[in-house]
Amino acid sequence: MSRPELTGHASLFYNAKEARKYDSSSRMVGIQREITERAIELLKLPSPSPREGGTPSFILDVGCGSGLSGQVLEEHGHVWVGCDVSRDMLTMANERIEEKREASQNNDNESSSDDDNSDNEDESMQDGQKRKTEPSPGDLLHQDMGTGLPFRPATFDACISISALQWLCYSNSKDQMPKRRLMRFFSSLYNVMRRGARAVLQFYPESSEHAILISECAAKVGFAGGIVVDYPNSTKAKKHYLVLSFERTYMPPSGLTGMEGALLNEVRGGVRVADKDPRKAGKRSEKAPRKIKGVGKTKEWIIHKKETQRKKGKDTRKDTKFTGRKRPTRF
Repeated sequence: MSRPELTGHASLFYNAKEARKYDSSSRMVGIQREITERAIELLKLPSPSPREGGTPSFILDVGCGSGLSGQVLEEHGHVWVGCDVSRDMLTMANERIEEKREASQNNDNESSSDDDNSDNEDESMQDGQKRKTEPSPGDLLHQDMGTGLPFRPATFDACISISALQWLCYSNSKDQMPKRRLMRFFSSLYNVMRRGARAVLQFYPESSEHAILISECAAKVGFAGGIVVDYPNSTKAKKHYLVLSFERTYMPPSGLTGMEGALLNEVRGGVRVADKDPRKAGKRSEKAPRKIKGVGKTKEWIIHKKETQRKKGKDTRKDTKFTGRKRPTRF
């Protein structure tokens, strides 16, 4: 399957039919939720709970799509503003927000009618608290991130972006230059975020050149940070997260497997980017065990195979004293 970025502009690819298909796919909903949860984890935001003395963070969602990532932000107690270039995607997101607001208004009407009944006042208050649905704290804006972000300086406490940044690496017309669009986006992002805030931008680079280009543009405007790669040895589970900060000494955390890949030298005193798989960078000092002809699978081969499966994020049984043991010969 070809990359959607090669088919044309994002606003044309995500039309009404594709937006509806995207929003109704349980697989896409699950992936979006998983990536957003990981992005929130990398942001390391303070707790929004009033009991702990915290307040909700004001988060910008770039390329919000149908609002799936915004829904996860709401569940974590944060306030968000989403922008996207596709009007059809924003229509889906707006429907989700309006449904939640209508549900909140209906619950308010039901609770007010229950309060009129003085005989069951305490019971109705308890039922009202159980049925209460808060309106969506999200808002939407139609905007192409390649043209910049039209917000006031130092507005947001954090920023996330799920599967959108790679679109800026492609040119759909003569007047669209990827590097210029990336610079315009990162410079405006640097301006609208409060000092001390962080941004986590998940993306799918087609090549290491795209990842380097993105990192260089982020570093040139003043960001520090790097690319966190989860499951670098897996084809399907591999995810890239560009983690940005205003702190010059900030170092990005390790990936979920603890293997971020080989890091390049700092670019412009800021962002570093994971390059190719370290297994392919030169010759390996130790060769992987191989099957011995006539003997079958050795214990070393089995342990190496299981370790490879674990690095790919797959469920694998633990190693025990019985791993790779020799079986009795057949009768």
